[in-house]
Amino acid sequence: MTYWEHADHLAALMQERLGIRGKDLRTKLRRAGRLLPMHVHRDADLLLEALEMEPHPKLARRLDAGAIAKACKNVENYLCTIDPATRRWDRIIGALSANAFNLLVTAGLVIAILIWRGYL
Repeated sequence: MTYWEHADHLAALMQERLGIRGKDLRTKLRRAGRLLPMHVHRDADLLLEALEMEPHPKLARRLDAGAIAKACKNVENYLCTIDPATRRWDRIIGALSANAFNLLVTAGLVIAILIWRGYL
C-alpha cells in the first residue's frame, strides 16, 4: 500500500467514524482538533510528512518505511475503536442532562423568589 493509499484510507475512516468532512487527510486532521489524541495527531503528521517527501528522490531516501507503516497502523487502530453510535448517544445525553440541570436551577430560583416574596 502506498502512502497516498494509506492517507485516503485514513481520511475515509475519519469521515466514517468521526463524521469529519474535508477533501484530504490534512484538512480532516485540522478539523478533528481535540477529537483525536495527541499521539494519533503525531502519527498522522508523520504520514503527511512522508507524503510531502515521497516525490523528491533525495528526500524519499530519508523516509523510514517501518515507522510510517507503524504510525498508519496506530491511527487506523484508534479510528476503528470509535463507535459513531456511542458518540451520538453521548452527545444527546450530554445535551439533555445540561438542559435538565438548567431547568432544575431555574425552578429552584423561582421557588426561592416566591418564598422570599411571601407567595409561598
